[in-house]
Amino acid sequence: MAQRIPVTWESAVAGNRELRKPGCRAIGCVLNRHPGKSVLWETSGPGIQCPTNQGLVETGVPGNQGPVNSVTQETRNSGKLGSLETGGMRNQGAEKPVVRKSGAEQMSTNSSSISQFLLLPFADTRELQLLHFCLFLGIYLAALLGNGLIIITIACDQHLHTPMYFFLLKLSVTDIGCISTTVPKSMANSLWDTRAISYTGCVAKLFFFVLLIVTDACLLTVMAYDRYVAICHPLHYGTLLGSRACVHMAAAAWASGFLHAVLHTANIFSLPLCHGNAVDQFFCEIPQILKLSCSDAYLREIGVIVVNACLDFGCFVFIVVSYVQIFRAVLSIPSEPGLHKAFSTCLPHLAVLSLFLSTGLIAYLKPPSISSQFLDLVVSFLYSVVPPAVNLLIYSMRNLELKDAVWKLMIGYI
Repeated sequence: MAQRIPVTWESAVAGNRELRKPGCRAIGCVLNRHPGKSVLWETSGPGIQCPTNQGLVETGVPGNQGPVNSVTQETRNSGKLGSLETGGMRNQGAEKPVVRKSGAEQMSTNSSSISQFLLLPFADTRELQLLHFCLFLGIYLAALLGNGLIIITIACDQHLHTPMYFFLLKLSVTDIGCISTTVPKSMANSLWDTRAISYTGCVAKLFFFVLLIVTDACLLTVMAYDRYVAICHPLHYGTLLGSRACVHMAAAAWASGFLHAVLHTANIFSLPLCHGNAVDQFFCEIPQILKLSCSDAYLREIGVIVVNACLDFGCFVFIVVSYVQIFRAVLSIPSEPGLHKAFSTCLPHLAVLSLFLSTGLIAYLKPPSISSQFLDLVVSFLYSVVPPAVNLLIYSMRNLELKDAVWKLMIGYI
């Protein structure tokens, strides 16, 4: 009766070719032909000793007599072979099976294991980092002080308690909040030479950024309507824009921003993140976080973004139509100074509004094929940092009534 003995790769030549020891015949090949694996051999008669491998044999590639599935482990101390099972028989010393997680479980694990995100730095060298810090500090302080001064002036001066200044005060509040969710963290990262932001911090900043940026767009739409009624229908101004109507429109703007913020934040951070934690933006932005999600999991958020983009485009169309009507009414004014004043006020407003909405739509709807890190950075800067800083100049510094009120307030305190 032939004896079957497991031997290592070093005891024979792979592929059932010439053997180092006469009388040994292979009945199975080395799995994957890798050193250290074992193959099952057979002696052709009594008295022939083939080198033994005292260990678990793993085979499965066809040899001279077909594949061998498994064998038992030889007891090292006794030197005797245990019962050998071939063909479809099981290995008595089988290892514990490895439990593999499903794709959904692995994606969930990757997402839940992220404790922080890495934001995009503006510069790599220390000198440029400090320059970026100083530039952003100047922009942030200008927006903070200017909008704060407008809020205090409108709140303290009774003559400015009109619908136009009521919405301007709300706009200044949202501008301060909007720029505060993006710029300070970027400044701190440049100052301390770091990129990290905590997971909860990213969630909070994205929520407040969406809340404030959507509210800002709604307030700009309401302000365009306010100017349209004031210029085109002055006799109905008090009726269409009474105190109750102004409060309702402002509340609707904030409610719209809150609804968008809840929807986007809950949707974004419920997605499994499979592509690391490096955000290619200087703040937590929805399109950049979507790039970290799995390819088959972000379609629902894309749908929400498209719907919101349609609403924003509707606001833009409404604003453009309002200003077309305003320009038609202004052109009928025979007074040249009045015509110049109307155009000098409306055109900058329309320019900043177009920049704000167009860059926002580009940031959220541009296809990945034309996306680049520099383009994404510029577009995001134009819609998240520039409007809150420039609105101060467009709506306030060109307004003589507001400037006089500011000077009176400053002189009164001095």
